[in-house]
Amino acid sequence: MQNGDRKARSGSGSVRAAGDEVVVTRTEPFENFYRREFRKLVGLAYALSGSRLGAEDLAQEAMMAAHGQWDRIGLYERPDAWVRRVLANKAVSLHRRKMAEARAVARLTLGHQEALPELEPVDEEFWAKVRSLSKKQAQAVTLFYLEDRSIEDISVVLECSPSTAKVHLFKARKNLARKLGMEADG
Repeated sequence: MQNGDRKARSGSGSVRAAGDEVVVTRTEPFENFYRREFRKLVGLAYALSGSRLGAEDLAQEAMMAAHGQWDRIGLYERPDAWVRRVLANKAVSLHRRKMAEARAVARLTLGHQEALPELEPVDEEFWAKVRSLSKKQAQAVTLFYLEDRSIEDISVVLECSPSTAKVHLFKARKNLARKLGMEADG
């Protein structure tokens, strides 16, 4: 290889030459990534979607997207952040689709809608309020409290600066405190 940076793919990794130094990067096998991350993704999907049945589907779709591009995604510094971003986007799309379907059904039934059953567990009520926040606020809260992610991790998943991630989390806490009838702690 010549001087300067050059990247070449070789099966399960990449080779980069910088001057006389050669650095080989290997990707983690997708199966290991899947085993480590899938259950966490299901939890994240459930918190974002509110659907136990849909959560596994969302997590599976995000993993399928990663698997289809694993030669590239596996080389990322944070493939876990990439798959969470995909999952978060799919959850938003699912929510929009469900809302559109609900509006269509409401129009078809001439405005008659059955009341949804009451949610019993306190956690269900809390996560419903989280889902009522803006997209970025809901994602920040879910990543921070459900997955115990750092501000840095959240900023990577949300594709924003750490200070913007802090703002999303701050506003989410303030809005949740209002929604839950509690005073916000400045």
